[in-house]
Amino acid sequence: MASATGIPQAHPVTIESREDEPLLGRPGDVTQKAEEAIYRNLFTGTASVAQAGIWILAALVWQGVLAQPLSLFTPHPLLGSSALLLQVQAALILQPTATPQQKRTGTRIHYSFQLLSVVLFVSAFVIIEVNKGSHPHFVSPHGIPGLVTYIAIVLQAVVGVIQYFAPVTVLGSVDAGKRIYKYHRWSGYVLLLLEMATIVAATQTTYNLMAIHIPLWGVVVAAIFILAGVGARIKKHKLGL
Repeated sequence: MASATGIPQAHPVTIESREDEPLLGRPGDVTQKAEEAIYRNLFTGTASVAQAGIWILAALVWQGVLAQPLSLFTPHPLLGSSALLLQVQAALILQPTATPQQKRTGTRIHYSFQLLSVVLFVSAFVIIEVNKGSHPHFVSPHGIPGLVTYIAIVLQAVVGVIQYFAPVTVLGSVDAGKRIYKYHRWSGYVLLLLEMATIVAATQTTYNLMAIHIPLWGVVVAAIFILAGVGARIKKHKLGL
């Protein structure tokens, strides 16, 4: 198209997605846009896949447990699945943050989710210990990784609080706290893998096989959705790669 001076004007350049571009974007490319509401981080990119997985998992656990008569054991899986649901939200809300303000807001929400999650996990641990009574503890394929997972959850939370809220007091400087951010992220993702393995192992316990009948295949599918959804949004540079 020519202008009034007769000089051709260039057409606006439009960038079209390539035909082989993944529908939900490429790994790690989801970034919170400026002025975008932070709650959208819970659904952007492959977060929708992770959300599907964690809600399916929660539904399987709650349906199976509540279909049985209530007992002292009942709160253990309900609290544990609720805590895991909160942990997934905590990861999803923080992953795409980019600007300092977004990171501050995301970290505060992340911390709030994780604090409540830890409270629920510890409550679930206390309940199962009381329920076990004089029976052997931490001997099953679910109990052993379960104990390791609970310890890892508490350690992860403690390190997170120290590095963000008390780096000067405990570590000597803010920079010292920032230097361990990437390790906190690494351990968080490893912890998620450990939690998924522990839940899969729970489907093979005698109580599940004989009473609540939560299907192994359903838990495995839900776990794959969660890991794929969260994993695809990992930003390598935040892990020091």
